[in-house]
Amino acid sequence: MDGALFWALATLAAVFVGMGKGGLPVIGMLSVPVLSLVLHPVAAAGLMLPVYVVSDMFGLYAYRRAFNARVLAIMLPGMTLGVVLGYFAATLVSEALVTVLIGLIGVIFALNLLFRVKAGAAAKPADVAPGLFWGTVTGFTSFVSHSGGPPFQVYTLPLGLQKAVFAGTSTIAFAYVNAIKLIPYYMLGQVNLASLEKVLVLMPVAALSVFAGVALVKRLPEVLFFRLVTWALLVVSAKLIWDGMHG
Repeated sequence: MDGALFWALATLAAVFVGMGKGGLPVIGMLSVPVLSLVLHPVAAAGLMLPVYVVSDMFGLYAYRRAFNARVLAIMLPGMTLGVVLGYFAATLVSEALVTVLIGLIGVIFALNLLFRVKAGAAAKPADVAPGLFWGTVTGFTSFVSHSGGPPFQVYTLPLGLQKAVFAGTSTIAFAYVNAIKLIPYYMLGQVNLASLEKVLVLMPVAALSVFAGVALVKRLPEVLFFRLVTWALLVVSAKLIWDGMHG
């Protein structure tokens, strides 16, 4: 776990994490796959989790005034339950199977967004039962493979949130779920304290990238922003299917 290639990919992964926390859609999900080119995926996930948590703090500051409290109140209890289920199922559930299912959910939803008739389409309300369900799926899949983005977006994208509110709600939700993942990850041995030195190098990179992501979100037109969300969801979900089938 060293050398020029490792540091190049680890730095790129940290940039992805930070820009994702800055509000750019789905890009943070690319961090673990990129780092997995030189590390075992479990080791990559464990190395990046503290980087996620630190960059979350900067994301929370950046979006402290832009979020939807109702969505958070509905989804966070479900996300908590999902993390608990992920911990108990960690030794029983195939990560490859979960990854394929996550990808299928994302692909189907993204294709629906791209090809549905948009004329007269109204934003959906933030209903409790679907929010608890998708929150649980988000927490579970985030715990298993850091891939909670697609199920989170399945619930939140149809709500018609403004782009800053969408980005802020996502940032707060995943800051919460990443924080509560630390203890069970440590208990399972997926957070390796021996790698703390490398984490300390990557943290400033991710932190600076948060504000780069925020700046890009502010400059992207609303329609383009959500088009990027949808296409990013489609591309990453397709990659998850590929990874799961070949993993």
